[in-house]
Amino acid sequence: MAYLILGLALWFAGHFFKRALPDMRANMGNAGKGVAALIILGGLVLMVVGYRQADFVNLWYPPAWTVHLNNLLMLVAVFVYGMSATKGRLRGKMRHPQLVAVKIWAVAHLLVNGDLASLVLFGGLLAWAVIEVIVINRSEEWVRPEPGPAKKDILLVVITLVMFFAITFIHNWLGVWPFPG
Repeated sequence: MAYLILGLALWFAGHFFKRALPDMRANMGNAGKGVAALIILGGLVLMVVGYRQADFVNLWYPPAWTVHLNNLLMLVAVFVYGMSATKGRLRGKMRHPQLVAVKIWAVAHLLVNGDLASLVLFGGLLAWAVIEVIVINRSEEWVRPEPGPAKKDILLVVITLVMFFAITFIHNWLGVWPFPG
């Protein structure tokens, strides 16, 4: 559990580096981006290792139907995450699509995992996404981008489905089949 918590701490630190220590980050120039990326990557590795090594401490038993809700929410999360890169009509409908997607992802995973390590990991990343949105909204003015052509939204749907099945494949490869049999 220590690796998991340290990983979350590094994740927070790497993402808030620019806003918490702006002068230090600015003085580092492009190297500052690299340092932040290494801190975030280190945090991600520690979160994965810590989560996989954590003792299973059950806190609650999620109902079986939550698996279906999780899968639906995951499809929505992948779509919303993709909105950040779209050039279609949906561009600009949401200020923080990636962070909203992380929130949806975290809630979806909390619905189907009732153990302590899952609460720490997914709850921690949910808290990070909420705090990140608040900090960004207070520090930066948003200029809504102009919408693009609708055909780009169709491409987003296709890419969403491909990515959703790729994520399913990765989960299966890691030994977690996300669809009930």
